[in-house]
Amino acid sequence: MITPLDFLFDLFNPSLAFLPRALAAVTLASLVTGVVGCHVMMRGMVFIGDAVAHSVFPGLAVAFVIGGNLVFGGLIAGVITAVLVAIFSQNQKLREDSVIGIFFAGSFALGIVIISLAPGYSGSIQDFLFGSIVGVSRGDIAQAAAMSAGILLLLWLFHRQLVTVSLDRESARALGLPVLWLDILLYVLVTVSVVISLQTLGNVLVLALIVVPASASRLACRRLGTMMLFSPVFGVLCSTAGLYFSWAFNLPTGGTIVLTMVAAFVLVWVFTWMRSRVKLRLRASYGNIRA
Repeated sequence: MITPLDFLFDLFNPSLAFLPRALAAVTLASLVTGVVGCHVMMRGMVFIGDAVAHSVFPGLAVAFVIGGNLVFGGLIAGVITAVLVAIFSQNQKLREDSVIGIFFAGSFALGIVIISLAPGYSGSIQDFLFGSIVGVSRGDIAQAAAMSAGILLLLWLFHRQLVTVSLDRESARALGLPVLWLDILLYVLVTVSVVISLQTLGNVLVLALIVVPASASRLACRRLGTMMLFSPVFGVLCSTAGLYFSWAFNLPTGGTIVLTMVAAFVLVWVFTWMRSRVKLRLRASYGNIRA
């Protein structure tokens, strides 16, 4: 069995250069999705993570057919879908999750039709569906780092506006905030964060990076600022542990990382439940003493 110390040595082994690149990739993805996931959680639009993950599929298909860059192909398709969802969601007769579902199904169906026209596609596309730590290059890391920095900068610059829209859209409109453009911004940032995570975690499991850390932070924290610190740290620690378990026991990387996150989420849930029980007992005891 590979011990954590062995894993640490393997990270510095030149013949295993893909391993530190994989760690850097999952770390960047966890940092970004941890913060983005808090905004998604506030908006109550968790489904968009899954929808965006599937909406990039036609872009991947087109990029593969023409021999282009799969990441940028997926990014373009995801951004187009995100903008369409934001525009159509402005109609108050349609629920946001209904619009997301429509474009999610349409995008994925389009990808299936396109990819069926190209023989020999399974290998490359499969890496994006299920992840591949071996396929992460230095260029991928640099690209992910640049996109991550851009996402975090935009979230910092528009933090108050995004939070205001998430809490009360009508009040945001009354204050003169450009709600449509802020919706587009958030959807696009979710899309880019999903694309960053594709190569290591895969299209199928990427929703977990957005949902699980943010959900754990919601349980553990009372303030939004604390949530946005807790969530990315939770994601990075779980992703690192998941990568270690995957390497130590020869398990699929994406699935192992997600299972590690879910297990950690359960521990957070148990801890917060026990903490609430203790507080209730202390209050009851204090009330009895005063009585």
